[in-house]
Amino acid sequence: MSPRELSLVLGVVAGLADVVGGALVAGRRHWDRTFLQYFLALGAGFMLAVAFLRMVPESLEKGSHVYLYVLIGYFLVHLTEHTLTPHFHFGEEVHHDALVHPAVGYLGLAGLCIHTFFDGVAIASGFLVSRPLGFILFGAVLLHKLPEGFAVGSLMLAAGGSRRNAVLASVVLGLATVAGVVFLNAFTGIVGQALALSAGVTIYVAASDLIPEVNKERSWGIALAVFGGVLLYYVAESVLEAAGLHGH
Repeated sequence: MSPRELSLVLGVVAGLADVVGGALVAGRRHWDRTFLQYFLALGAGFMLAVAFLRMVPESLEKGSHVYLYVLIGYFLVHLTEHTLTPHFHFGEEVHHDALVHPAVGYLGLAGLCIHTFFDGVAIASGFLVSRPLGFILFGAVLLHKLPEGFAVGSLMLAAGGSRRNAVLASVVLGLATVAGVVFLNAFTGIVGQALALSAGVTIYVAASDLIPEVNKERSWGIALAVFGGVLLYYVAESVLEAAGLHGH
């Protein structure tokens, strides 16, 4: 099996892990409102950790003017939410059981899709260099996939979506990973800039949309759950490094 074929197969495996995470969230018939708030907080912490601890550092290694692209990505979402769609009000509930505006759910999905796209880029780039590096990066990506699917599934439910929508959102994440593999096998040279742009998108959705919503709930537990999301990412990275599978 050629490196390109191997990266595609493992990209599909990684994408399926996203679907498993989303399916776990959708498996319950009814989610308590407070319980969903906890996972909203976990998702916000996880997304911020992904952006600052993985996406931005990797962008600095791969491209130039990284922070400019991060800023462009951040304000691109602000432009979409508050300028191009002036009737959008964060927190406006169009469903009685919604914790956040449905648009926030789709923006969160878009931000994570860009990140998972670069998961596929990472896997493909590793195998284009060497098989050992490809397997190392595949391990790094795979470890993050389950919480990614879980985060996007709970986010879609919190935005008033159905269990089917939660699973479909995780499927979209998986497909974005495969698309990243296909893309890098065809094009090279712009990975750093695009990754930085996606980091800005992810930071906006997590920090400017989700964190304010989480802060509305006066609960120490929910506030600490944000840190739990960061800890989840840190533990995943630490376990991977201890196993000798951490690569950049």
